[in-house]
Amino acid sequence: MTLTGSIINLTVHGIGDTDRPLDPGEDTTWVSVKQFEQVLDAVVDRKDVRITFDDGNASDVEIALPRLLERGLRAEFFVLAGLLGKPGRLAADGVKELARSGMRVGSHGWGHRDWRRLSLEQHDQELSAAHEVIGDLCGHPVTRVAIPFGSYDRHVLGRLRQAGVTCAYTSDGGRATPGQWLQARNSLRHDLDEGWIRRVLDGRPALPQRARKAAARLYKRTRG
Repeated sequence: MTLTGSIINLTVHGIGDTDRPLDPGEDTTWVSVKQFEQVLDAVVDRKDVRITFDDGNASDVEIALPRLLERGLRAEFFVLAGLLGKPGRLAADGVKELARSGMRVGSHGWGHRDWRRLSLEQHDQELSAAHEVIGDLCGHPVTRVAIPFGSYDRHVLGRLRQAGVTCAYTSDGGRATPGQWLQARNSLRHDLDEGWIRRVLDGRPALPQRARKAAARLYKRTRG
């Protein structure tokens, strides 16, 4: 089932085993290979679903890429430029491989920082240097971002527009409208099952819940 005029954006973080310590709370968005494959099989014929990846984990290339290609799926990978080559993370060659394989590559910033709390130097790294590094690797300018932690306010959004960002993804949940500059996404969870997949892909929250989500998004866009 699809809802006319809307799409579902899914966010994948890490898959399978990792050889790096996870940050506090990161395990809640880490899924098994089996869970990841369940999601892919559920969306393979869904034109209203978009798949994105955050954090630049090694599993993006080692686990996700071959499974996407096997199913003829395309995805968008948001990379942390300052963590490339670190244990458990994508290397520069991995970014190039994603681009060569027909995947879209964007920026998740430099060091996985909260963009509401940046120094001037960090601001330049996150919204300028990171784009240059990633753009050099994938061979085209980077103009699309995923906001770390889904943390934004009107100042962050203004800086993104000034930086020439053409699309910004959040972690607000729910469905999104194609072509909108600010895109809500739904993160895969460690406890996802077939019921979770059905609810996220085909469910339509009750009106009060939709109203709460809309109010929360409006607050985040205007605060600061």
